[in-house]
Amino acid sequence: MQVSHRMTTNPVTVHSDTPVNEARDIMKKEKIHRLPVVDKHDHLMGIVTEKDILYASPSPATSLDVYEIASLLNKLKVHSVMTKEVISIDVETPIEDAARIMSDNNIGGLPIMEENILVGIITESDLFKVFIELFGAREKGTRLTLLMPEKHGELAAVSSAIANAGGDIISFGNMLGENATNRYGIFKVRNLSEQELIGCVEALVDRIVDIREM
Repeated sequence: MQVSHRMTTNPVTVHSDTPVNEARDIMKKEKIHRLPVVDKHDHLMGIVTEKDILYASPSPATSLDVYEIASLLNKLKVHSVMTKEVISIDVETPIEDAARIMSDNNIGGLPIMEENILVGIITESDLFKVFIELFGAREKGTRLTLLMPEKHGELAAVSSAIANAGGDIISFGNMLGENATNRYGIFKVRNLSEQELIGCVEALVDRIVDIREM
């Protein structure tokens, strides 16, 4: 899956000369936390976040009154507070690469480009939705967590055992195990009881870590 399948298209944007208080009001109205900054040709110039605006705003301990603060923020333009060196990705970037880039750089969103034009944005919220889909969190079934030996054909053996017993696998995920010799496998299955599911896989795995109806 590429980011184009889950990005927000035609994202809300601002220009570099947009007043900071206007950018803040747009974020509040649209319930978003960041705004790409573009020129008149939709070329990306930067990105401004709630945190950028917060750091630019006067301290609560300031002696300025509310009218003076509003006037100050109206004079302050987005180009003064935005991040200019923006990490962006191509529209064909795999979604897991987007997640890795966000995690590695401690950022909450990525502008998405196509031929140097801003076409979308993907955020942590979008990735949470993908995570829910991948693990079938909105579908009824039995969630089975296994510690599986790291060996050729293990996943095929477990999946076949579940299918041969009459189970339908709704979702599957795997992650690092306790050491290099094993991995955790998380299956969501329908049409088998907990006992039936345990019975068909327990001889194939190191350990059944958890099983529950969800």
